[in-house]
Amino acid sequence: MTDHNDDLKPLAIEGQLPLKAVGIENLKEENPKHMPPNRYLFPWYARRPTPAARLAVLASVLPKGVDSNEILSLMQIEPRFDIDVDLAEYVERKKATEDERSGTLGDHYGYPRPFESTPSPKQRKNLHEKLRNHWDGELPTVFDPTAGSGVIPLESLRYGLPTTANELNPVPSLMLKVILDYPISAGSLKQEVEKWGEVVNNNAEEELSEYFPSADNRQTPSHYISTYTVQCPNCGCRMPLTSKWWLLKRSASEGIAVRPRYVNGELQYDRVELPEDVTKDEFNPQNGPRSRGGDTECPNCDIVTESSEIKDLVSQGKYEYEILGVKYTTPNGGSGYRTATQTDYEGYEKAVERVNSDFELHSLLDEKIPENGQKTSEPAGYGFSEWRDMFTPRQLVSHYEYWQAFEDAKEDIIREYSEEKAKAIIDILSLTGGKLVDRNSRMSPYNIHRGYPMHLTGAKNLSPQWLFTDNNSSSGDQQYLDILDRILGSYEKIVSYLEKVDVDPADVLSQDAASLSLESNSVESVVIDPPYYSSIMYAELSDIFYVWLKRYLNDVHPEFFSEDLTDKEAEAVANPGKFHDVAGNTSKKELARDFYEEKMSDIFSELYRIVKPGGVMTVMFTHKETDAWDTLTRSLINSGFTITSTHPITSERPNRADTQGGGSADSTLLLTGRKPLEEQEDAESMPSLWSDVKAETRTAAKDAARDLIDSGVSLTKTDIIISAFGPTLRVFAESHPVVDDEDNEVRPRRALEEAREAVTKVLVDEYLEAEGIDDLDDITEWYVLSWLVHSSSVIPYDEGRQLGLGIGVDIEEIKRSTKVWGRSSGDISLNGHRDRVQNINEKTEDRSSRLPVNPDDLSFPRSLDAVHAAMHVYDKRGETETIEWLRERNFDTDSQFKATLKALLQVLPHNHDDWELARDLAVGRTSEVLDLDFSPNVFAEDSDDTKQSELEDY
Repeated sequence: MTDHNDDLKPLAIEGQLPLKAVGIENLKEENPKHMPPNRYLFPWYARRPTPAARLAVLASVLPKGVDSNEILSLMQIEPRFDIDVDLAEYVERKKATEDERSGTLGDHYGYPRPFESTPSPKQRKNLHEKLRNHWDGELPTVFDPTAGSGVIPLESLRYGLPTTANELNPVPSLMLKVILDYPISAGSLKQEVEKWGEVVNNNAEEELSEYFPSADNRQTPSHYISTYTVQCPNCGCRMPLTSKWWLLKRSASEGIAVRPRYVNGELQYDRVELPEDVTKDEFNPQNGPRSRGGDTECPNCDIVTESSEIKDLVSQGKYEYEILGVKYTTPNGGSGYRTATQTDYEGYEKAVERVNSDFELHSLLDEKIPENGQKTSEPAGYGFSEWRDMFTPRQLVSHYEYWQAFEDAKEDIIREYSEEKAKAIIDILSLTGGKLVDRNSRMSPYNIHRGYPMHLTGAKNLSPQWLFTDNNSSSGDQQYLDILDRILGSYEKIVSYLEKVDVDPADVLSQDAASLSLESNSVESVVIDPPYYSSIMYAELSDIFYVWLKRYLNDVHPEFFSEDLTDKEAEAVANPGKFHDVAGNTSKKELARDFYEEKMSDIFSELYRIVKPGGVMTVMFTHKETDAWDTLTRSLINSGFTITSTHPITSERPNRADTQGGGSADSTLLLTGRKPLEEQEDAESMPSLWSDVKAETRTAAKDAARDLIDSGVSLTKTDIIISAFGPTLRVFAESHPVVDDEDNEVRPRRALEEAREAVTKVLVDEYLEAEGIDDLDDITEWYVLSWLVHSSSVIPYDEGRQLGLGIGVDIEEIKRSTKVWGRSSGDISLNGHRDRVQNINEKTEDRSSRLPVNPDDLSFPRSLDAVHAAMHVYDKRGETETIEWLRERNFDTDSQFKATLKALLQVLPHNHDDWELARDLAVGRTSEVLDLDFSPNVFAEDSDDTKQSELEDY
C-alpha cells in the first residue's frame, strides 16, 4: 500500500478549484472564428483549450489555499469593473443569460476570451513572490514532455515561468520553436517575412503560370475541382467516380453543378445553375455515380460496378484524372465556376510531362508509405506506395516550385540576418510551404458547400478523396501569400502576448519522453496531456507534412529532420498496425494496449526521475475507453507517483464532429500525482485484498458522482461516470498492489468497472422515476441504462459492453437472438421497435423471420419485447385494438411492463419514434388501462432544465 508523505507542501490543485467557470471559458474558446493564434499556425491534433491548460499550469505550482477569485483573476477571467459576487458565480450568471445578450460575448461577460489577455506585470510580480515563497526561493520550472502544438508551455511562458517543452514528432517540434522560442529571441518579423514571402511567391508564380493557364485575360484559375474516371467494364465509356455533381451547393435545390452527357461515347459536361437552368426534380446533383459504399453506376449504361472492382482498377493505376469544373477569379475580386476547357487539360498534361522528364521531380518524395499502418493502410490499398502518390502531377509540380523558390531565397536570408533571426524567418516560410499541402493533395476533400478544399487530415485519417482540387497557389482561394499572412498573423499575435514578459525562451527538445536529456531532480512541475491511446496516430498522419518539411529544413534543423519518416516505434500510442506480422494467440489490439502501457510506464518513470522530491505531475486526460484508463493508471502507479487529487473540467463541445465515436470524452480530468520527499524502500508492499478495496472504490465513485450532480458542473451523464474514475483510481492506487482471493493481481479496470456500475445506479436514482428498474430482466435493464447514460442510439462498443457486464449481460450473446442492438461502424446501435417486431398486418408465413418479437404472442421473455410489441400494435392497429391487446395479456396489471414503458419515456429523446409511441400509450385512451403515475417532468421538452432532461451542455 502506498505510503503518503505528509510533509509535502500542498498545492492549489489538491484543493477546491473553480471548475465550472473554467469549463464555461473552455466552451467559449471552441468557436472556430475565435481560437488562439497557435491553433491557426499549422495543422495539428487534439489541442486543449487555453483555460484548461492555464488552470493546470497555475494550480500545479500555486500553494493550496489560494482562493478561486485569485485563480480566476490570474487566468484573466475577470470583468474590467467591480462586482459584488465571487468571480465564479459571476461567470455562471453570465453564462445563464448568454443567449439574451445584444452585443458580443466580450461585451456580455465584461472581458475578452482568456487567451487574448496576458497577466499584467503586477499580477506576474505578485505571482512570482508567492511561488518563490512556496518553492524555496526559486520559480518552479514547468515541463511538458508531450507538448504537441504547445498550449501548455505557451501558457507557462505567459506567466513568466521557466519552461521546457518536448515533442518526439518533428512537425510539432518545429511549431514549438515558432511558438515558444522565436517570439522572445527574434521578436516581430512582420516586415522581414512579408518581404521574403513576396520573393518566394513571385519566383514560384513565374515558373507555374504555364500549368494554370487563364481561359482569357480576365479569368485566372483558382482551383480545378477534380475526380477520377475509370473505364466502364460494360460499355467501355469513361465513368466518373464522384458521388456528387455539385460545384457549389447553396441549398438543397439551389447551386451550381455540372451535368454529364455522352456524345458518341465521349463524356462531356454542361454547367448548370439550379433552379434557373434545371430543377432538382429534373437533375439532382446530389446523386453522383459513386455510392456511399463505393459501388459506381455508369451514367451512360446504368450498369453498376462493385466497389471491390473499382478499388482494383484504381490500385492498378487504370484511371485518369478528370476536371469536373474550374473555380476562377477576376481582376475586380469576383469569382465564378465554369467547365474545363482544352487549355485546362493542356496545362495538366504539361505537368505530367514535366514530372516524367524532370529527374528531380520524377524521384521526389519517393519515401515508402507504410502498408500496414493504422491510418496508411487505406491509401496503400488503393495503390499509393510512395508519398509522391498523394499528389496529382500538377499538385506535385506546384509544391516543388514553391520549395525551389524558397531554396533560392534561403541563402540570401542567411547572409542578411543573424543566425537566430534567419532561422525564424526560414522556419515561418517553411511552415507556409508545408501548409500548402494541407488543402492541395488527393487526400484533401472538396467542400461543395463552400467551394474550396478542406484539411487533408480533418477527420484524423488518410483517405483517398473522390472529389478534390488542384490548387493554383499563386491565385484564388488557397494562395501562398494568404496562407503566409495567416501564419505570420498568428506568430505576431504570440509575439504581442510575450513581448512584455520578462522570461527566457522555452527550451524546446525533440526527444523520446521515455529517455530525456534532462538532469534528475531538476523540474518542479510537469503538466502533461499524454497521447490519446488509440484515437490519433500522430506519426502516421504527419508524415505527409514531414516529407516536405524535411526537404525545406534538413540543413537548418538536422536535429528534427534527419530520418526518412517520423518515429513510429517510440511513439506512445496503441497502434495495432505495429503488430500486423506478429503471430500467436494475442490479438494486435491487445499487443498495442500492452505496448502503450509499457511506454507510458517508461515515460512516467522518466518523469519521476527528473521531478524534484516534493514536485508534482498533473495529467490532463480526455478519454472514455476503460482500456485507456486502465493502462494509464497502471503506468502511473508503476512510476512511483502518489495520486493526490482529481478534477473534471468541461473541455470540449459535446459531440463535436472530429471525435464522435472516437473514444474522446467531453470533459478533461486533471489527475495529479506527487513525488515523495524521500524515496520509498524497495521492499514489496503488502498487497490489499480486492474484496476490501472493492467496497471503497464503489463508495468513492458514488460520492464523486453525487458531488458532481450537486455541484452544477456541466457534464453529460457519460462524463459523470468518467469523472468518477479519478477518485476511484486514487483509492486503487493507495491500496496497490491489489490481489483477489486466489492471490492473482487485480488490474485497475476492475475498479473502473465497479465505479461504472456504482455511478450508473446513482444516475438511475437521480434521473429515473420508474420504480422497479432493478427488478427488470437483465436485457431490458441494459437497454434502458444504455439510453439513460448515453442519450444516443449509437454508443461506443466498449462502454456498452462494460455496462452489460455490470448487470450480467454478454452483449455478443444477445445480439443475434434479440436484435436489441446492431453494429454501426464498430459501435453499438440500439434498435427501436421497428427493427425488432414482426408486422402484425402480414400473414404469419409472410413475416420476416429475422425479427424476433411476434406481437401475436400472449407472453414475452422480456419486458422490452412486450413494450416494443405494444408500440407496434398501437402504431399499426390504433388505440381500441391496443386496449384489448393489453388486457388480453394482463399488461394492465404487469408492474414490469409499466416500469419499462415509464423508463423509456424518460430516457428516449423526444424526437425518437418510440418516445412518441410510448407517450401516446401513456396518455391516450390506453392510459385508462395502464394507469401510470408521472410527474410533469417526464413530458418536458428535451431542452427543459429538469432532472429528466439531458444534463445541459451549459
